[in-house]
Amino acid sequence: MKVLATGASGFLGRAVVRALQDAGHAVRTLQRRPSGVDGAEDHRGSVTDPDSVASALDGIDGVVHLAAKVSLAGDPAQFHAVNVEGTRVLLDAAAAGGVSRIVHISSPSVAHAGLALAGVGADPADPDAARGEYARTKAAAELLALSRAGDDLSLVAIRPHLVWGPGDTQLIARIVDRARRGRLPLLNGGTALIDSTYVDNAASGIVAALDRVDDVSGRAYVLTNGEPRPVGDLLAGICRASGVEPPRFSVPAGLARAAGGLVERVWAVRPGEDEPPMTRFLAEQLSTAHWFDQTEIRRDLRWTPAVSLDEGLRRLSRA
Repeated sequence: MKVLATGASGFLGRAVVRALQDAGHAVRTLQRRPSGVDGAEDHRGSVTDPDSVASALDGIDGVVHLAAKVSLAGDPAQFHAVNVEGTRVLLDAAAAGGVSRIVHISSPSVAHAGLALAGVGADPADPDAARGEYARTKAAAELLALSRAGDDLSLVAIRPHLVWGPGDTQLIARIVDRARRGRLPLLNGGTALIDSTYVDNAASGIVAALDRVDDVSGRAYVLTNGEPRPVGDLLAGICRASGVEPPRFSVPAGLARAAGGLVERVWAVRPGEDEPPMTRFLAEQLSTAHWFDQTEIRRDLRWTPAVSLDEGLRRLSRA
């Protein structure tokens, strides 16, 4: 197929483009800066611009929609413009252009209301209960996308959870930087079980979803390595693989949530240049279980992750 990948300049986006190419697809990209992937046909533009989207979709068979505003804090209007209205623009243009397959990249946070998620599947997205502007707008976007699935459009929502790997300038870089400065606490001892996803597995699962979208249209799936570990163990593994000492001190989760709420109020008035050091959502993510049943996605997509967490950490240490 000829596939359009939006948001292809991001960490996961570049991996998805390469995986699509490896699977034999011709790939066009749409994002505001070059994708950096050899062989991809780059279109510069934004998903919020109908003309850019319509042009990028010309001659396209399928879409992987990754573009999103991802942050722990920020202007609610910007989250809505990119995550919800950008998705609406893409869906409208795809319908007008006769695109028949879409993989919508979502997030497990769309169904997270602050409580532990232990061995669950992809519960329905709930914008009212989701925590933070990113999660709320991604929940609304997923519901909008799934509502368009029908006879003329096969669409599936994939929710990769905590994607990491070599070259990640977001999650890995921030963990390492804060650990190096002694500012990476464990919450409640780091005992909460969480799932994560090595980047190559996230990319291969998304490509499998595009291949199988006709059979799973209208569904949502959480995608992970399927190897839940205590958050303290995962952070320690990432730190050691990156050559820094793992976090040693623990903070009560309740205190971290309270501090996160205070930081959010300050950030709303005087935002910093980087991500806030703590938010209520981040405190909840680091102190409550988040692991997911992978039975259905592996069966329905005929897919299994090829890279274990331990192998991923070895690759990180060699990067």
